Amino acid sequence: MRAATLRGVEAVPVDVEVAVGPGVPGFSIVGMADASVQESRERVRAALRSCGFTVPARKVVVNLAPGALRKTGSGFDLPIAAGILCATGQVDPAVVQGPLFVGELSLEGEVRPAAGLLAYALCASRQGCALVSASSGEGLVRVEGLEARCLRSLSGLRTPPFPEARPVRGTQSACAPDFRDIAGHDMAKRALQVAAAGGHGVLMTGPPGSGKTMLASRLPSILPPLTEAERLEAAVVHSVAGEDLKGVLGGVRPFRSPHHSASLAGLVGGGSPPRPGEISLAHNGVLFLDELAEFAPSVLQGIRQPLEAGRVVVTRADGNVEFPARFMLVAASNPCPCGYFGDEEEPCTCTERQIRAYQGRVGGPVMDRIDVHIDVRRIPPGEVLATGGGASSEELRRDVLRAREFASWRRARVGGAEGGSPEGLVRACGLADEDEAFLEDMARAGRMSGRAIMRTLALARTIADMEERARVGRAHLCEAVGFRLREVEA
Repeated sequence: MRAATLRGVEAVPVDVEVAVGPGVPGFSIVGMADASVQESRERVRAALRSCGFTVPARKVVVNLAPGALRKTGSGFDLPIAAGILCATGQVDPAVVQGPLFVGELSLEGEVRPAAGLLAYALCASRQGCALVSASSGEGLVRVEGLEARCLRSLSGLRTPPFPEARPVRGTQSACAPDFRDIAGHDMAKRALQVAAAGGHGVLMTGPPGSGKTMLASRLPSILPPLTEAERLEAAVVHSVAGEDLKGVLGGVRPFRSPHHSASLAGLVGGGSPPRPGEISLAHNGVLFLDELAEFAPSVLQGIRQPLEAGRVVVTRADGNVEFPARFMLVAASNPCPCGYFGDEEEPCTCTERQIRAYQGRVGGPVMDRIDVHIDVRRIPPGEVLATGGGASSEELRRDVLRAREFASWRRARVGGAEGGSPEGLVRACGLADEDEAFLEDMARAGRMSGRAIMRTLALARTIADMEERARVGRAHLCEAVGFRLREVEA
């Protein structure tokens, strides 16, 4: 029988072989099965009895091939039970021949959905076979060319053919946060608009209550909707993690905001078996790290490589597991432990040493990978009460989409994308000699690293795209340098 096991966000085919023969009565599962698969023996026994089938009082051996591949998850319940019924002649083998079976069994024989159902569906599509799973349809997404069938109960094996499954449909939130709700903060809105146009990372620094979290939570509202390919990529990760898929399938970009007490495995991914972390759940969306300096330094250093590579590789004794992690990083932080360093109204109570130690918790390598640094100040009470009159997310989004369309046209005109190499980026900017000299002077004054210089140049290229300019000018460089060097220091 055909089954599959999850490895990362991919389902790998597994053959379920069942042998019922003479010997001491027993039920054993071999083939690198973990504890969750071994527990299926008791669930299968109870489900068979509850559905009126006979549990053979003989030696039952279930082999999960290939033997060198570790098998995990409760989705093996259904194929193991179906294999036993075929081996004992209680079900016609032709009924279960061909499709890929996945599902967890209750003690009453009800078939329940297994985590990662979309990954199983893609595996079945690659194998050119049908998928048979639970009838609830939770996590099942329509895959082109896939025949999806469902089983409500194990007793349904007696009465084929199985009914067609109904995949889950995407929905969009009708009450999504809007930038119109935020009064003032024009510079911060401009910075987020530029970041959204080019996919740049953002760090907002300011005192408590200045609006950093409100600004970050509205960033997805000005991002373009997910494409079909991006929806599928993000939905697979959410399916494996057991998360709701409706928003992602509706085209809404993921927005993840883990607490600052998150562990390295919770943020980057890991565990046994390895599961996607928050940065993978933010794939094709936004990862918001509030109170950035409160995260453990070792946890923050774990996002450095994914920011560059767009993926996470978790290494285990039985091999490497890869998770996608192409996300837009948005972070918020107080400038000091008390939060009021640099505030015009509330005096700061921290010492210079405390301020430097607090700002140093993030680390230079992570800060170097964040393109936009902005200060978010508290706005006057009168402006707070005037909320609702600012630019709407739809207005800001139009500029973002126009900038992205111009960037696509520009890349198509020159026959390539500038993100592949520093040389390509420099060529795409087309700087004049005096502008190039200006950038060199700013880099020396700001002690920029090579990475910081190229990221500043990429930011200037995005600003020029928002104005639909083919070449980067001095004004674009000035704004990019201003965003890059707005770090709060004691």
